[in-house]
Amino acid sequence: MPDTHEAVTHAFWLAGRKASGESTLEVTSPWDGRRVGVVSVPTDAQIEEAVAAADAVREEFAATPAHVRAAALDHVSRRLAERGEEIARLISDENGKPIKWARGEVGRAVSVFRFAAEEARRFNSGDAQRLDTDAGGTGRLALTRRFPRGTVLGIAPFNFPLNLSAHKVAPALAVGTPIILKPAPATPLSALILGELLAETELPAGSWSVLTVPNDRMPALVQDERLPVISFTGSEKVGYAIKESVPLKHCTLELGGNGAAVVLSDYAADADLDWAATRIGTFSNYQGGQSCISVQRVIADASVYEELVPKIVAAVEAQATGDPTEDATDVGPLISEDAAKRVESWVDEAVRAGAKLLTGGKREGSSYAPTVLADVPADVTLSCEEIFGPVLTLHKVADEDEAFAAVNDSKYGLQAGVFTREVRTAFRAHRALEVGGVIIGDVPSYRADQMPYGGAKRSGVGREGVRYAMEDYTYERVMVLTGLDL
Repeated sequence: MPDTHEAVTHAFWLAGRKASGESTLEVTSPWDGRRVGVVSVPTDAQIEEAVAAADAVREEFAATPAHVRAAALDHVSRRLAERGEEIARLISDENGKPIKWARGEVGRAVSVFRFAAEEARRFNSGDAQRLDTDAGGTGRLALTRRFPRGTVLGIAPFNFPLNLSAHKVAPALAVGTPIILKPAPATPLSALILGELLAETELPAGSWSVLTVPNDRMPALVQDERLPVISFTGSEKVGYAIKESVPLKHCTLELGGNGAAVVLSDYAADADLDWAATRIGTFSNYQGGQSCISVQRVIADASVYEELVPKIVAAVEAQATGDPTEDATDVGPLISEDAAKRVESWVDEAVRAGAKLLTGGKREGSSYAPTVLADVPADVTLSCEEIFGPVLTLHKVADEDEAFAAVNDSKYGLQAGVFTREVRTAFRAHRALEVGGVIIGDVPSYRADQMPYGGAKRSGVGREGVRYAMEDYTYERVMVLTGLDL
C-alpha cells in the first residue's frame, strides 16, 4: 500500500488554530511498520499558551448560547459522516484496527457529537423547589442549575483514538467548558482530524486545543491548577497514579476490565448456544482484544459447558486475521510488537502452569492469534489482570451462585454479560454483580454511546456517556429567591 502520509507533517491545534513546534513525532502502522504520518510536538511555551487561553475564555464560553454550542457539535457530526471513509482509513493506518471496525468507530463518533448537540439544547433547564414546606422557608424558592467545574484535560487512549476523544470533547463543548485534548502518542492523527472540523465552527478561540504532548511531559499538565477536571481513559496503573497525584482535582477514570460472559443453564437451546458462541468469538477478538470490555472470561454452567466449548472454539477459529485494510479481516495486529510479546508471555505462563491451549497461542510480529484456554490456574497473571489482547479463558461452574461469585472474584468491575432468558435472573444479576454495566443476553462488550458507562472497584470512577459526562463536568449551584408569593 502506498505511503500516502509520508510527506505530511501534521500541525497540532493550539487555541483553535494550527501550530507547529520544534520537534516531531513519527506515527507508524502496527501492521507493517510503515510511516503513516509525522506530527508536530508543542513546546512548553505553546502548551502554556493553550492552557492560558483556555483559562482566559472560561467565562465567555460558559455564557455562550446553547444554540451556538449545539450548532458547532452538529457541524462536527455532519463533517465526520462526510469524511467517514477517509477517517476510517486513517484510524486503520495508525491503530492497526481492521477497516470494518474503524468504520464502526467513525459511525459512533458521528453519533456522539449528534447526541451532544441534542443534549446541549436541553441540558441545565433548572430545577425549582418550594422551600415553604417549613415555616422558615415561607416565600422562598430554590432554583438549582449546573455550572462547569472548569477547564477539562482530556487524555485519550490508542484503542479508540477517534471515538474516545469524542467522548472527552463533545460533552465539554456541550456544557460550555474549555477542553485541552491530549491524544495517545501512537494514534494522534484521528484526534487531529477533530481539530480540523472544530476549526470550521464559530466556537470561541481558546475553548479547545488538541496537543500532541508526549507522555513524559504530561505531569506538568496534570498538575496545572488551571485544569481542575481530568478525564482519563487508559490503564489502571496510570489512572490511579494521576488521581493520587492531584487529590483535590475532579478526576473521571475509565480504566481496565477483564470482562466476563456468563452462560447459565436456562440458555441451553442450540440456537441460544450458537448465538452466545458467535458473540463471544467475535468480541473476545474485536479490536485485537484491545478493548476494556472485550470478553476475557467465559463462565459457563456445567450443564451447557461441554456443548458450548467446541462452539466457542469454532467461532474463534472463524475470525479472519491479517491485513487490517482488507474488508474481510476481523482481527488485525496489536498496537505494537511489545504488546504482542506481553500477551505471548502471559499465555505461555498460563500453559506452563497447567492451562489447556484449545486454539491459537502463536505470535507473529505484532499480531497474536485468537486464543482460547481452559483450566487456567487462578494465580497466574492471565487470571488476575487485563490481557488486552485476543485471548479468552473458559471456566466451568456448578450453578448461578458460583457463576456470579466468579464474576465478582476480580479487582475489576467494568461490565459483565449474562446469557439468560429468565427475568428474575436478570434482575438478580443487576443487583449482585459488582460492575458498572450488566448486559443481559449478550457479551459485556456492548456499549451504546448515550448510556452511562464506567466501572466499579479498580475499573475507575465516574461515568461517560454524553449526558453523564456533561453532569460529571459540571456541579450543582443553588440560588434561593426570597419574598415570593408562591
